[in-house]
Amino acid sequence: MRPHVEIVDEKDLIWHVGEFPHATGDVRQRHLAYDEEDGSLSAVVEFTSDWSRPAGVHHAETEWFVLEGRVLLGDAELTEGGYWMAPTGVWTPALQVDAGTRILFFREYGDWAFDPSDGGDWDTVREDQVLVVHHSAQEEWLPVEIGSPMRFDLGGTPQPGLFIKMLHRDAVSGFYTRLIKAKPGWVEHPLAHHPCYEEAYCLEGGFHYNFGSMWPGTYFFRPALVRHGDFTSDEVEGCTWLVRCDGDLVDWYTEDARIEMHGTPTNWGEELPHTLPPVLPQPVRSRSIGDMADRAYQ
Repeated sequence: MRPHVEIVDEKDLIWHVGEFPHATGDVRQRHLAYDEEDGSLSAVVEFTSDWSRPAGVHHAETEWFVLEGRVLLGDAELTEGGYWMAPTGVWTPALQVDAGTRILFFREYGDWAFDPSDGGDWDTVREDQVLVVHHSAQEEWLPVEIGSPMRFDLGGTPQPGLFIKMLHRDAVSGFYTRLIKAKPGWVEHPLAHHPCYEEAYCLEGGFHYNFGSMWPGTYFFRPALVRHGDFTSDEVEGCTWLVRCDGDLVDWYTEDARIEMHGTPTNWGEELPHTLPPVLPQPVRSRSIGDMADRAYQ
């Protein structure tokens, strides 16, 4: 399984050679989360030259979300916010990508293997599984009215704090990928945990919660049953992020949660000038980026 990642800035991660066989062009990728057992991967991918690959079928469920640039998937042109998803074995049209394009890449339940093909599916593909394509920038945000804290306007009318754009949902497993936007100053106090894993990449704005703060380019992968929460979104921009779960997201809440540490110092303290008090855990920062204090949350 993939390890718990909470939180990492993609700029702290090293570049790897892109895992795209049968392709022409230069590409590199930063691994956000990698499953060494089955090859599942979440990554930021950058195409450093014009790039292309013939049509064919993947050995893993495969998703692309365009952060910037241009992707041609057959006759479909995808720019910022463009998305496509191919279940395992579903035939995928030829790809052409402009140099400088950046995407979020997700590979599930398999490795990078790919078989060029001029058409047709594998025998193992379910009849209801098809290639999915979205132009999310052109789609409407839908309010999340169930399972989300409601805010009220001056007239007392409830106003939803969260909005969603569904990109993909598997009818059998409940696995889904969606965009979520929180209004500025959105707050959810209780801690939550879920029966499925949850991962997210921050696209715009940011928020504070029990593990720290997120800003554009930060990411987490959280296994099932890990408590998290007490969210507050940015007061000006709110927060927009892409979220994936490997099953139906059920919120199990814990109210009045407290994490406290107490004790009496033994060999450190104010009377010993060469010692420092302990600090709460913070995301690890690489030397290339600097300390967390140098990345003040805006």
